[in-house]
Amino acid sequence: METEKKITEQPSHFDHLERMTAGELLRHINEEDHRVAESVKLAIPQIQALVEAIEPRMRRGGRLFYLGAGTSGRLGVLDASELPPTFGVPDTWVTGLIAGGDQALRHAVERAEDIATQGWTDLQPHHPTADDTVLGIAASGTTPYVVGAVKAAREHGLLTGCITSNPNTPLAEEAEFPIETIVGPEFVTGSSRMKSGTAQKMVLNMISTTLMIRLGRVQGNRMVNMQLTNAKLVDRGTRMLQESLGISYEEAQQRLLEAGSVKEALK
Repeated sequence: METEKKITEQPSHFDHLERMTAGELLRHINEEDHRVAESVKLAIPQIQALVEAIEPRMRRGGRLFYLGAGTSGRLGVLDASELPPTFGVPDTWVTGLIAGGDQALRHAVERAEDIATQGWTDLQPHHPTADDTVLGIAASGTTPYVVGAVKAAREHGLLTGCITSNPNTPLAEEAEFPIETIVGPEFVTGSSRMKSGTAQKMVLNMISTTLMIRLGRVQGNRMVNMQLTNAKLVDRGTRMLQESLGISYEEAQQRLLEAGSVKEALK
């Protein structure tokens, strides 16, 4: 039994929100958001340790799985879904799973997060191996779906990590590499879609982007493996080639479309 209220459930630093003007609300939300970057900065050693443990596993063919419920699950799915078009990697490299399945991306699925065995069950169609990593995401650090999945994954020899906004949680206890971003009480009490969610998004961006760079999916500072799925990205790739090779826009675009990616066109 918990002996004290979680930080994420403690009362907001602000009260009588309904009496504030729109400008006051916006300014105070922004003030609270400024706390997030600092909390993430303090967690960089934890994030680094996890990334350095994941990288060799992914080089051996291991995959990264994000598991979460509600906002946390949606943010994991979002980050995973952006990697194939951005870095040209297979969609199996990083996968986001959310309690309640894909329908929970748009609609709350009643009590889906309360089943402790369901997270590990949801991983089974992906045939997890010891080279894979499971990263549990839960602001509270107590979500049964997430805690259960991380516990089972670790018992089966997978690498495990987590992102939480409370210290010393059951989730952090189960994970080998816990990341704690202590952002403090939310502006609207208990609404972890706010500061906690922002911290989660920042950490996920840091983890996945650093891994993609380390795994050779960026050259210089350019997304040379991005998928050419729309006119904007074709134009971006064309300008990359034009700048790198000192050729005309028309020639660069022709080379790009023939090669299929900036990286291939530069060979």
